[in-house]
Amino acid sequence: MDLERQLLFLFSALGALNGFLLSFYFAFFSKKRGLSNYFLSALLFVLSVRILKSVFFYFNPELSEVFIQIGLSACVLIGPFLYLYTKSLIVQSKRNSWWLLHIIPVLALVIVLNSIYPYWEYRRLWSGNLVKIIYLQWLLYIIWTAIQLKSVFMALFSKSHKIKQLEIWVLSVFGGVSIIWMGYTIGSYTSYIVGALSFSFVFFLLILFWVLKRNKTSLFFEETIKYADKKIDYDEASEFQIKLDEIITTKKLFKNPDLKLADVSKQLHVLPHYLSQFLNDNLGKSFPLFINEYRIEEAKQLLVDEDNYTTEAVGYECGFNSKSTFYTTFKKIVGKTPAAYKKESE
Repeated sequence: MDLERQLLFLFSALGALNGFLLSFYFAFFSKKRGLSNYFLSALLFVLSVRILKSVFFYFNPELSEVFIQIGLSACVLIGPFLYLYTKSLIVQSKRNSWWLLHIIPVLALVIVLNSIYPYWEYRRLWSGNLVKIIYLQWLLYIIWTAIQLKSVFMALFSKSHKIKQLEIWVLSVFGGVSIIWMGYTIGSYTSYIVGALSFSFVFFLLILFWVLKRNKTSLFFEETIKYADKKIDYDEASEFQIKLDEIITTKKLFKNPDLKLADVSKQLHVLPHYLSQFLNDNLGKSFPLFINEYRIEEAKQLLVDEDNYTTEAVGYECGFNSKSTFYTTFKKIVGKTPAAYKKESE
């Protein structure tokens, strides 16, 4: 192997090997292991498997067909893990098993295909239609992930929102995986090694981004996401509060008893963690308390102006999902029961 091919091999393989190391680190050695860390670990692992297979196949065409099948099978999981990692960062979900809906069916399909159509017996099938389907599935997940990132893309062009490091990191991971997909897609027209080279290039750029920002926050770790930046400055917070109040009051979002922080952040075109940071750091309130204050203000108005409403009906009209919750919240915020407030206002 001449020097040029040695350097090509080194650069293309180094990214995959480092990807394995980081994958194991995030899965087993990070201080706090949460869903986002596991999804990032899994994403790096399947990418590294796919890339390593490409590298060795390019430099050793006699590579065992078992390794080829493993590499193609890993490729099927790249899209789902990209989507799951992105969603775990930008969408708060109370369901712990939601991600299984994306992994179990894919794993089952891969196992069935590998059992019924092994690569060494159906090389033409895998090299033709199955590879096209695999890359199409990967592309569909990239598009699906882009939809999840709609609020981040819109924030890039929003004058009222300063782009955050977490948002830059999410976009970087998304863009990197998209570039790798493109590298493999055009590889059939250029060179098979383009996909592996694109991974190494993207990988080292992301590592450089992390190193340059490590003095502020580590965007890899889930425990730093909630408050990835310092307290939002006064001018930005004041402008954001006006926009937040306008959207909640004009659209009456508080009337939805199932309203979630992610729902409001989507309306504002910001990430949930940004809204959560603003409420906790700048206003000193939790999201439920913040929304309940709007509900109580609406309830006070209805109690005074609407004689046809029962007290219980007022609670439901304002977004409370039970009579007891309405009474307890009203007394906690106002200092008296709804009935007492109504009587005093007459």
